[in-house]
Amino acid sequence: MSEAPHLAELLRSWRTQVSPADVGLPFRPDSRRTPGLRREEVAWLAGISPDYVKRLEQGRAHPSSSVLKALARTLRISDAEYEMACRIAGYAAQAGGQVPQTIGPSVQRLLDRFADTPIAVFDAAWTLLEHNDIWAAMSGDGRNPRPGRAENLVWRSFLGDPGRMRHPDLAGYRASLIADLRDVAARYPADRELAALIGELRRSSDEFARLWTSTAAAHFGNGNESKTLDHPVVGELHLDCDVLSVHGADLRIIVFSAAPGSESAQRLRLLSVLGTQDMTASR
Repeated sequence: MSEAPHLAELLRSWRTQVSPADVGLPFRPDSRRTPGLRREEVAWLAGISPDYVKRLEQGRAHPSSSVLKALARTLRISDAEYEMACRIAGYAAQAGGQVPQTIGPSVQRLLDRFADTPIAVFDAAWTLLEHNDIWAAMSGDGRNPRPGRAENLVWRSFLGDPGRMRHPDLAGYRASLIADLRDVAARYPADRELAALIGELRRSSDEFARLWTSTAAAHFGNGNESKTLDHPVVGELHLDCDVLSVHGADLRIIVFSAAPGSESAQRLRLLSVLGTQDMTASR
């Protein structure tokens, strides 16, 4: 614990280096007396309490590995900085053994620019990290996703809320998700959260356990696919689904689009106007 104050100094320094625009937060340049994010904003983005952020920055608390990982993602620190923070906190974490969850400024700009196109960013294990407003309006997902099992596509497909999307080949979709997850687990063997996720899925879902031991080698998102989404307000949406990879960051971006001039395109435009109003009540 003797190095905790040093970690506190790092957290304060990293917070001042992240602007609200970097993480998609609205702000007025003349509304801030100090640079960077406020503690309350860091807490909101990382899914922890503002008081806990304050105690961490004062050296009066010691973060768990999961909290440290959430802070690293929120503060957009590099792999090298994350490794250093782990060493200071007493965790033997290897950047190559942990699933990356850092969203760079260029990916954030992509989310901000295409306001009329549903876009979401996932880590390599298919945990939702960030999305734009029209994705939230379309899917019903919360505006500020917190990395965890409830935000993981594999978990949701087998044990959680599968969402509004209808897959033309559900069995094939699930098999490809698992095959992809198996490859990710091999690439990141030191990620304890990933191992715990897979272990719980194997114990709780017979179908997952059976598919996990199969020899299928397909990967999720191999090319464009058509999806149907049942929306409680605008009705049925027929969408094309593309999965993009962010090289070097090991992130996946899912983009939904509708054929120009189609009824689904008109309904997407309506969703961009409606936003997330009344969406909570409709889920």
